[in-house]
Amino acid sequence: MSTLTSSNDVPLTLRRWFVIHFAADIIFAIPLLLIPEIIMPLFGWTVVDPITSRLVGAALLGIGVESFLGRNASLEVFKAMLNLKVLWGSGAVFGIVLGIMFGAPASAWLFLLIFAIFATVWIYYWLKLR
Repeated sequence: MSTLTSSNDVPLTLRRWFVIHFAADIIFAIPLLLIPEIIMPLFGWTVVDPITSRLVGAALLGIGVESFLGRNASLEVFKAMLNLKVLWGSGAVFGIVLGIMFGAPASAWLFLLIFAIFATVWIYYWLKLR
């Protein structure tokens, strides 16, 4: 069985990764949007900026929902989405690394791992579909 779908040669595995990304983003987006002052201390943040937390939640919500909505799109749409995901994921990894260097709580390592996994997946498919 081929890993490519019949429409536009988008790998089925990439379509599945988009759905996984949707689920992961929503799991974090909703609490960050609604209750950052409760959620962030659970991860070791003692000072919480609710606006910044909600902006991150909004970004996760937007990217995650678009991943779900676009899961059956054409190859060209996937390429555009991968551009966004590579930029967002790589930027997030860089930002988290800087945060760790300047004293982020230990849970930042978990967020770094999650973002690094997704960034690696997106870069792999971005290169594969070029």
